[in-house]
Amino acid sequence: MIHFRAFRNTDPPAIAAIWRAQAGRPGVAQPVSVDLITQLVFSKPYFDRNGLILAFNDEQPVGFAHAGFGPNEARNAIDTTMGVTCVVMTLPEWKDGEVAAGLLERCEQYLRERGSKVLYGGGIEPLNPFYTGLYGGSALPGVLETDREACKLFETHRYREIDRTVLLRRDLGDFEVPFGRRQMQLRRQMVVEVTSDALARDWWEACTLGDFDLTRFDMVSRAGGPAVATATFRAMEPFGRGGGGRRTGLLGLFVDPALRRRGLAVFLLSEAFRRFSRQGITVVESQTMQHNVHSLAVHQKLGFDQVGQGIVYRKTDA
Repeated sequence: MIHFRAFRNTDPPAIAAIWRAQAGRPGVAQPVSVDLITQLVFSKPYFDRNGLILAFNDEQPVGFAHAGFGPNEARNAIDTTMGVTCVVMTLPEWKDGEVAAGLLERCEQYLRERGSKVLYGGGIEPLNPFYTGLYGGSALPGVLETDREACKLFETHRYREIDRTVLLRRDLGDFEVPFGRRQMQLRRQMVVEVTSDALARDWWEACTLGDFDLTRFDMVSRAGGPAVATATFRAMEPFGRGGGGRRTGLLGLFVDPALRRRGLAVFLLSEAFRRFSRQGITVVESQTMQHNVHSLAVHQKLGFDQVGQGIVYRKTDA
């Protein structure tokens, strides 16, 4: 008989075992140990045992689901007005039927009881409280469109697609720094400063990315002043899915609005890629929203290939 309950301190081995049983499921990092999932999930300061639901067939754990929240506007605490079901997983023999549905329904109940008025399916910035590095690529993509098991679950529970992410990858083996008049001009005017093991910029970034080695590239004028463009990357190889050499993930790219469309993004990322190549990093992963045509154009200029898409789901009757 199937029954459900909230997380207990003795559950991590069962959760890790259910995760490892997802072999072949798109976007799910493998292998996962108890230590790794503790580091990236259970240790978060806002972790609430009531948001992590387990399903049992008699005494056997057969699935789990996890719900949480994003940050407030100041990014110094959580905001419960919007909630997200981050993940729903079951053992392969229980992937259809009442288990996954029951887990999702209990996550929704938890989110509503905490005050959520809008419910989402699949983590994506800023609704990314858990599982960065364990699902998707450089960042949480929502739900990968190839993850049909998860897509079907959300769609049958009245979640609709409201947006998409585009997952991108650049092999640095054949990367060449773009050469042109604009790039040469920027090289004379600007310098790129590199900060390894960069500090988090706010509480939310510390919570969600504090377990990763961050590298920040700032473009500043040779005449001095604040950075006019910034790119932040995270190391991916400890949490990668095997093969392909060392990887890094582009987490964020910002260019001063007054200076956009002048080649700063291409210049900054080219300098970052050149440094990564010297360090033996072979692949850069990134993602952007499908409607961000300027970001997509920058990635295209730098030779990124699209390797997938993620779907952002929102419940229609939440």
